[in-house]
Amino acid sequence: MTVDSDTPVPQSQDAELKRVIGPKLLLFLIMGDIIGAGIFAITGKVAGQVGGAAWLPFLVAFAIATLTAFSYLELVTKYPHAAGAALYVHKAFGIHFVTFIVAFTVACSGITSAATSATLVGQNLLIGFGQFIDGVPTTPQAGMWAAIIIIVILALINLRGVGESVKFNLVLTIVSLAIMAVIIGIGFSVIASGQGDISRLVVFETPSDRSLFAAVTMGTAIAFFAMVGFEDSVNLVEETKNPNKIFPKIMLIGLGLCAVIYMLVAITVIMVIPTGDLLNPKNPDAGILLDVVRIGAPNIPIDTIFPFVTVFAVVNTALMNMLMASRLLYGMARQGVLPQFLGKVHSTRRSPWVAILFSTALAIALVAYVNLDSENGIVGSLGGTTALLLLCVFAVVNVSLLVLRRDKAPADAFRAPTIIPILGVVFCLFLAGPWARSRADWVQYEIAGLLLVIGVVLWAVTWLVNRINYKKGNIETRPGYYT
Repeated sequence: MTVDSDTPVPQSQDAELKRVIGPKLLLFLIMGDIIGAGIFAITGKVAGQVGGAAWLPFLVAFAIATLTAFSYLELVTKYPHAAGAALYVHKAFGIHFVTFIVAFTVACSGITSAATSATLVGQNLLIGFGQFIDGVPTTPQAGMWAAIIIIVILALINLRGVGESVKFNLVLTIVSLAIMAVIIGIGFSVIASGQGDISRLVVFETPSDRSLFAAVTMGTAIAFFAMVGFEDSVNLVEETKNPNKIFPKIMLIGLGLCAVIYMLVAITVIMVIPTGDLLNPKNPDAGILLDVVRIGAPNIPIDTIFPFVTVFAVVNTALMNMLMASRLLYGMARQGVLPQFLGKVHSTRRSPWVAILFSTALAIALVAYVNLDSENGIVGSLGGTTALLLLCVFAVVNVSLLVLRRDKAPADAFRAPTIIPILGVVFCLFLAGPWARSRADWVQYEIAGLLLVIGVVLWAVTWLVNRINYKKGNIETRPGYYT
């Protein structure tokens, strides 16, 4: 006898997660996840594609992200369970292989991003402390061990419970927003003093003979990485108070505020820094934003404090990605798509401890891999690969929403206009195409393909193990996807 693919795995009453996230914490969680390390590096790269019109790709990326956000809002209020995209795809199609790949893709994007962020934090901290303490090692191996320590600390925070995690996120987000406010404030002070040039905002420049449309498309594909993160919040729906009421408003407010911040950053950078210098920041590792500080406040020792400044933004990104990945694994285990042991909840902390340990182990393995292969350009391509993977996932989520319109929704569920998921599919697939990337960035497809191959192998192993256990009688019921 088979079990319907939509039937969740039975859980005891004490296995439920604790609802501790209110509107304010949810808002800061969403904003903290979106505003991360990428803002320091992405602005200059976008400007390198379109020149002074760098604000336009950010605006287009925000519009496309908002389309998918509407789809997520309808689905999360219709199915208020952890697991996000994988859950929606599972309910729409009921095909274990497809569900597994989506879950693996989303988890991979989060864990890879967290591993990379932790590596950057580790390296920057060693460099920062090396300015004051003699003998601090700054080798890749030392950075790797520093990153592993950071991931372990994040795991301990995660194990303490979602309340502690999101409160820590609150502190980091406030500091990150304060840093952005300082940079924007310094930039606007330069503009107010007459040193800024507003005419640069309409200057279109591209390093090749691309048309405006092609250049904006490539710039948007880069800027889209800065807008992802809102989707992580749906994995915390089971720990959110009254999610159907607060999710729609808070997610849209969070996305809107982040879009305003990015637009202000882009406008500030463009008006303060000559267009020809946008691709050549003084500190390539820091990005173009710090050149605004050098021009507007030359007395600030920005190169000295930058290694410590990055900690707040980058650690926040790593924490939220690890939080998302563990909740995704937990949610899929609850739905019977991943092994049930991943759905275990700590008896006192009410945190999915097995999923946390599993995602932490993967992140540590990725940290080692990234550091060992740091010379081949993979680190620089991971941000684009993350965006590529999520664009494909977003397209599938929008299709799933159209399919799931067949199911009756609760009276208080959010409903997006039908045209929105249709446009979401079209634009997400368009940005995922090779025409949205330079030839050098096509390595993103190689990395994404390798990750998917790993996912297929893991799926086959999981399928085989569960089939054997069922035949031996170790599994009482067989989910419908094991045939």
